[in-house]
Amino acid sequence: MQKHSEEAAKPLICDFEDVTREDGALVGGKNSSLGEMIRTFKAEEIAVPPGFATTSHMYWYYVDANGIRDKASSLIAEWQQGKLNLAETGHAVRRLFLRGTWPADAAAAIKDAYHRLLDKDASKDPRVAVRSSATAEDLPDASFAGQQETYLNVSGDEALLTACRRCYASLFTDRAISYRQAKGFGHDSIALSIGVQLMVHSDSGCSGVMFSIDTESGFDKVVLINAAWGLGENVVQGAVNPDEYQVFKPLLGDKDLVPILEKKLGDKAIKMVYGNKDMPTRNVPTSKAERVSFVLSNQEILQLARWACTIEKHYGCPMDMEWAKDGITNELFIVQARPETVQSRRDTALFKTYKIGKKGRMLTTGLSIGDAAVSGRLCLITSVKDIDKFVDNSILVTEATDPDWVPVMKRAAGIITDHGGRTSHAAIVSRELGLPAIVGTGNATYLLHSGQDVTVSCAEGDTGFVYEGISEIEEKTVDLSGLPKAQTKIMLNLGNPAAAYRWWQLPAAGIGLARMEFVVSNAIRVHPMALVHFEQLKDETAKREINRLTAGYSSKPDYFVDKLSHGLAALCAAVYPKPAIIRLSDFKTNEYAGLIGGAEFEPEEENPMLGFRGASRYYSPRYQDGFALECRAIKRLREDLGLTNAIVMIPFCRTVAEAKKVFDVMAANGLCRGENGLQVYVMCEIPSNVILAAEFAKYFDGFSIGSNDLTQLTLGVDRDSGELAELFDDQDEAVKWMIARVISIANKAGRKIGICGQAPSDHPEFAKFLVKAGIDSISVSPDSFVAVMNHVVASEREN
Repeated sequence: MQKHSEEAAKPLICDFEDVTREDGALVGGKNSSLGEMIRTFKAEEIAVPPGFATTSHMYWYYVDANGIRDKASSLIAEWQQGKLNLAETGHAVRRLFLRGTWPADAAAAIKDAYHRLLDKDASKDPRVAVRSSATAEDLPDASFAGQQETYLNVSGDEALLTACRRCYASLFTDRAISYRQAKGFGHDSIALSIGVQLMVHSDSGCSGVMFSIDTESGFDKVVLINAAWGLGENVVQGAVNPDEYQVFKPLLGDKDLVPILEKKLGDKAIKMVYGNKDMPTRNVPTSKAERVSFVLSNQEILQLARWACTIEKHYGCPMDMEWAKDGITNELFIVQARPETVQSRRDTALFKTYKIGKKGRMLTTGLSIGDAAVSGRLCLITSVKDIDKFVDNSILVTEATDPDWVPVMKRAAGIITDHGGRTSHAAIVSRELGLPAIVGTGNATYLLHSGQDVTVSCAEGDTGFVYEGISEIEEKTVDLSGLPKAQTKIMLNLGNPAAAYRWWQLPAAGIGLARMEFVVSNAIRVHPMALVHFEQLKDETAKREINRLTAGYSSKPDYFVDKLSHGLAALCAAVYPKPAIIRLSDFKTNEYAGLIGGAEFEPEEENPMLGFRGASRYYSPRYQDGFALECRAIKRLREDLGLTNAIVMIPFCRTVAEAKKVFDVMAANGLCRGENGLQVYVMCEIPSNVILAAEFAKYFDGFSIGSNDLTQLTLGVDRDSGELAELFDDQDEAVKWMIARVISIANKAGRKIGICGQAPSDHPEFAKFLVKAGIDSISVSPDSFVAVMNHVVASEREN
């Protein structure tokens, strides 16, 4: 009775605005963070809905008033001794809370705070969210998120008291008990605070989750936002495939820029809206218009991203936040914020890479969570009631997960879900457990079956792949802590925007070669001329596919410009402000013809390798309109998104006269060398580029040696010929003479010169030759970076 009276004498209720993040022991991590934001960010105009919190004293007051403390401890002890199973223990403890009654003064305090809160709401129909906030949650080294219950659309005194009682009981869900046990937290040392917060009318608006860090790679220069229609629980639970937006943090301060790196449209098949007293919320199908529309405007995306940066700066660590937009007032709000607990604790000097050997048939794809890969046997379970059927170390396949699935997720080798985005429950828990997961496939439970052998690959960028059969997986650990530093710049060859952030830890001097054609063939897939001259297309199948791909764009060329600029943006952002050298399109005619609608715009050539390619296309009537789209994309990349570290490079430029023609076409499309710092390089891959290097140097800011084509054309060897494979040698003395000569001329002319190729990685003596010749930079594939850096440093020491 003494403890009972002691707790009653302490504060039972605190308004959010009266607490700070130092009050976690009093009102839990969630509520203390809300108070911190309300107090701190008024001047920053970051909107946080008002509310109040019951204190930890209120919790203990309720516990002791109902005689729960000793009974609960006894039940937990029996479970720890093996006398009760987890389900029996959890059920028994929760029943103690649910059958308890509120002390009169405690109930009065809650009702009084509730009515004062309602007076702050200007709407005619105020509702509140009732959220659990444990005193050990949202710590930087432990995430209790989602383990306790949340109740939405609560209205009325009795409904509120019932929801609060249920929140208390949820401190002893099976998952919460097992998590505390695993983390070493005493079950009788953690209290529960309850947050009662005015609801944002996002039932008629939208909501979602955002992180101030890339959730998969830990790249700290982006904000990741997930968004869906209606209340936010569907995003958190992974019940929908949401929109996904990525924003580049370093350029958010410039109001003239729109540094949105990527916008992915989710299908958003359902949305959660208000229900009735018996069912406070319910899911309804979204309209066709909602499914094909982005949830947020560009300005709203940027506003949320700026808020994320402000919150991160204040807390001093990467943050995980929930947001909502009121469908009546159109105002945005932050409704929760907590420290991110996975990527922020990684050792950035140490990371693993995974390479898949022979791949089987691709079965399905989704969003990759993590960057690992695993092979194994599938176990398909559609209901949490059947988790006892799960086979340990299998790959779990299911529609979506919630906290009830955690015990079985811990026993899985990997996870595949139909629904969910990067901020869904399945994604968050998989990250914490270090499991490769693929979420949001849309069809995994339909296409896959138990007992099937597959390989799950999250090692190929932000798209995850499920392959048929067991593939060999090569795992390497890269340690950057003792890596020496070279005077020669070591850069990266990157083409896949989806994998760009994976390599941000490498101390590279930038991107030495970004192949535009990778983005065109994978993200765009359509021949640019087929977009410009769509009405002239005769292929009806191609027209139908182009119509499908370009749905939502005001014009078909806009699709090309948008996709290309955003694809290149991810590459440039990964190394910003270091240079990213983007090679303009260098498809051969047979490769261009393979794009959707391409066959009608390409000539048939006997030898495409030496034919209509590179610079010759850009001023030709056959392709000039297509090249104009490339120029528009580069202009948007540099001027609208603000990624001025992008350098453009002209491939296969045969003559100086041809270079002048290309510059004229570029200028006509708004790209002028020297304006806004634009630099233009040329590929040095034709003997004429070496012979007339001094002339080329008058028009270009730098050279990049393409050793494959230069070897082919110097030795007269078809690089694709199996018969002549032994003669193709990029270390032949004639080739080395060409390379050494162009390096010497470039150095004298004050022009940058680099090389992109595998030879410096495979052959240390070739790296030594390049260093001795005076090359400025060597660009290699990311998995060769460490080896080449070591080879170059050794060569520099010898020289």
